Amino acid sequence: MPLIFRICPIATSNAHFFYFTSMPSIFEYLGIIFYFFSNEHEPIHVHARSGEFESKAEFYIKNGKITEIKIKEVDGKLPLKGAKLKDFKKFLSVYADKIVAKWVDYFIYHKKVSFEKIEVSL
Repeated sequence: MPLIFRICPIATSNAHFFYFTSMPSIFEYLGIIFYFFSNEHEPIHVHARSGEFESKAEFYIKNGKITEIKIKEVDGKLPLKGAKLKDFKKFLSVYADKIVAKWVDYFIYHKKVSFEKIEVSL
């Protein structure tokens, strides 16, 4: 499974240190990489990056069913827009259940999750 590594600064009283956080990539669709941070939190969500643009989708679940998906901006990042935002939304409409299943496997059951490259337009 491909991993993305992001260098994150940690400020201390007299120095700056950096640590790496692994981010398992779970899908690629039309140049958009979908991934989780290893230290994620609820609500269940997935990050999506294309070049310098990044957005995330939060999944709201009631009685075991996804009832709502909210697309949010990521602090300090330019959001996906135009055709990439449209592709992101389309992908979510088809793959939301698989994304949630991978989130549960990774964060609840501590399983490795597979990477899938989707090469056809949905």
